[in-house]
Amino acid sequence: MRGFLAAILGLGVLVSASYDARGATPHVVEQRLQVPIDDASGQHWQMQGRICRPADVDAPKLVIINHGSPPKASDRPGMTLAGCDSEVVSWFTARHYAVVLVLRLGYGATGGPWTESYAGCNDADYYKAGLETARQIGVIVDYAVTLPHVDPNGVIVVGQSAGGWGTIAYNSVPHPHVAALINMAGGRGGHYHDQPDSNCKSEQLVDATAKFAKTSPTPMLWIYAGNDSYFNPHLVDDMAKAFVGAGGKLQAYRPDSYGTDGHKLFFGRDGSRIWGPLVDAYLAANSGPK
Repeated sequence: MRGFLAAILGLGVLVSASYDARGATPHVVEQRLQVPIDDASGQHWQMQGRICRPADVDAPKLVIINHGSPPKASDRPGMTLAGCDSEVVSWFTARHYAVVLVLRLGYGATGGPWTESYAGCNDADYYKAGLETARQIGVIVDYAVTLPHVDPNGVIVVGQSAGGWGTIAYNSVPHPHVAALINMAGGRGGHYHDQPDSNCKSEQLVDATAKFAKTSPTPMLWIYAGNDSYFNPHLVDDMAKAFVGAGGKLQAYRPDSYGTDGHKLFFGRDGSRIWGPLVDAYLAANSGPK
């Protein structure tokens, strides 16, 4: 595992890492959530989700995990959330965080209109698409901090793939409750024409990244595996350079590989052995009260 862009951007380099299970998994209480949201027409919907809260922790800090978007529209209705006993959730609850997961509009049990489109490749508007995902993330955060028995300050927002892109975008809008933002393999437009390492208008993705950075105050952590089939190292390097060049604050890492497709690192089996030490170090420096 190695850091990347350090020579160009002066970013942190991972020297070594070891997996820390933090002892036995705590007893976790699961609660179903219904997060109210309006679409662009003003129609009301209920986003379906859950909170996984360690039962023996008084007022744990919140982690909001935001899912990606499948390349095929036909797969969106069948999407489900990671369970409280999943590896990714257990990694955080073992560290005494409460984890919130919510299906955004157009996905799974939430249903409703899918509003995160970037309008097709010819007119790809990744900036607009990212802001819509960010809007929904903001609704989830604002709801989650009102839940009982949690700390409303120092919230951690994590996003994978399209959820990671939304997390980058969310940094560019006001987020007073949030202290840390983690992008896991974030982006849009990957697998163009169902082909790996093929992106629709990748230069526009880079441009949108820079645009978000101009109003992004919170230092971010980005993690992309070197064998990510959606966002290859050259594209990620361009995005990171654009983000930092426009004023964004960033720690970025590229583990060499994960399985057959590094895009699956965050939710994949034993993925936390790779991303876990990086997240631990980042949160130690960035997750205090805001």
